[in-house]
Amino acid sequence: MDQWHRSRELLALARQSLAGGVNSNVRLASPPTPLFFTRAAGALLHDVDGHTYIDYALGQGPMILGHSHPAILEAVTAAMADGQLFAGQHELEITVAQHLVRLVPCAELCRFNLSGTEAVQAALRLARAVTGRTLIVRFEGHYHGWLDNMLVSVAPPLDRAGPRSAPHAVAGTVGQSPAAVAESLVLPWNDLALVEALFAARGDEIAAVISEPVMCNTGVIPPAPGYLAGLRRICDAHGAVLILDEVITGFRLGLHGAQGTLGVTADVATFGKAMAGGLPNAAVVGRRALMQRFAQDVNHSGTFNANVLAMAASAAALRELERDDGAVYRVIDARGTALMTGIRALAAHHGLPVLVQGFPAVFHVAFTDAPAIRDYREYATGCDRERYRRFTVALLRRGVRVIERGIWYLSAAHSTAHIDQTLAAVEAALLEAFAAPSP
Repeated sequence: MDQWHRSRELLALARQSLAGGVNSNVRLASPPTPLFFTRAAGALLHDVDGHTYIDYALGQGPMILGHSHPAILEAVTAAMADGQLFAGQHELEITVAQHLVRLVPCAELCRFNLSGTEAVQAALRLARAVTGRTLIVRFEGHYHGWLDNMLVSVAPPLDRAGPRSAPHAVAGTVGQSPAAVAESLVLPWNDLALVEALFAARGDEIAAVISEPVMCNTGVIPPAPGYLAGLRRICDAHGAVLILDEVITGFRLGLHGAQGTLGVTADVATFGKAMAGGLPNAAVVGRRALMQRFAQDVNHSGTFNANVLAMAASAAALRELERDDGAVYRVIDARGTALMTGIRALAAHHGLPVLVQGFPAVFHVAFTDAPAIRDYREYATGCDRERYRRFTVALLRRGVRVIERGIWYLSAAHSTAHIDQTLAAVEAALLEAFAAPSP
């Protein structure tokens, strides 16, 4: 009998009223089928077919404390009894903003949104306003939301991507505005010389550089030594705004985000995911001189911005993350390190080409002989992605859920027992995946 029979039934039913049966295209291709879930608690996820999974997808990253954390549930339940949306202000907005200003190196003022996509758009508009320029420098393989001007060269086919030294700006979907795509100047990541050359040629047209501080969406690729400092220096020299998209890294790599971990300070940064413990909330933060423009002549609006439930969740999540001088991160670092080390050891024991890179809280597993992945093109050409998809299905059958593109998220709810169970499943799934011929 099909192990996921009920999920397939529900998907067929969903397709009668939902386009494709899902509400995000990311979920369309989930092998073996888009699954339907009933509940989640801690590190565990339960589906409609009665299966339980150790979850390393974690809602695509937000559940850093684990699913259904009591502090989040209690805070949201208490807050919602007093109202949900006031079309006005409430004190929780101040509480969360004070957390961000205290913790994030670049945060002198804040504005809240519902999603990272929105926060990025606010940051871009601000950069154009303060510089009077239009063009944005961005990097292949980085994801900054699904809107027309940012869904550019996220996963470009290499036969359309152009030369590495001067990549083409490749739209991510049909229906995008060519004019919006043309606002991006695309470069490979981790090549500072190409950034310097582009600014030498067109620096007076460039409003901002936007970058994930760690290239989490493709390969969890750390910045090369001196790379982020180099971006900081180039932006300063040419009067451009440095935007760091910390939607994934913020409050995941540590209390002070990637900026604190890696020692660079942005002009403006965007946050989301982990900052609200599973509820929709995001923020754009930055230097006072820039952010003050939102109170003057740069429009930033949203009916649901800073709604009571999102602010209650963020206030609770940030309190938990700060508790005992960030004890949560020490737990995550220990569990993540054990898992990364264990996967590497299993691959080495069986002589399999597996690369594990990144950080204990968020890392990437790839099937490749390469000693490291440094940019999108190395990822696109050097990884056996189809075999990895088969590996994810083999893990699912053994009660472990991971994301098909290779990124693994850790939470404070993952225990040593969960890690041991996962490594046993990984060994069996690796042997299964590599037993079949390469596609």
